[in-house]
Amino acid sequence: MSDSRQASNGAPPPTPRQMRYLRDLAMQRGESFAVPRTRAEARAQIDRLKRRRRSSRVERRIERDQLSREMATRGDAASVRDSEIVGYGSNCQWR
Repeated sequence: MSDSRQASNGAPPPTPRQMRYLRDLAMQRGESFAVPRTRAEARAQIDRLKRRRRSSRVERRIERDQLSREMATRGDAASVRDSEIVGYGSNCQWR
């Protein structure tokens, strides 16, 4: 009987515990990771992150603040412009 949660190659998917640990390690190291499809991929990502130097709490805070400032000043396409709205407060509407 086959498990419907298995990856397309038949390998079992990562466990919830592996995923939690992987997210925690990534946050501690200030790194990102590709979402693993199998337990073996998750184990390889965990091993890679464990070899990386742990970021200090201050470094993580600085990076987070810097990213927030950049996002706020970038003015991306998803931001609402004054020319796109009419009215004020509860009477505000899209043009």
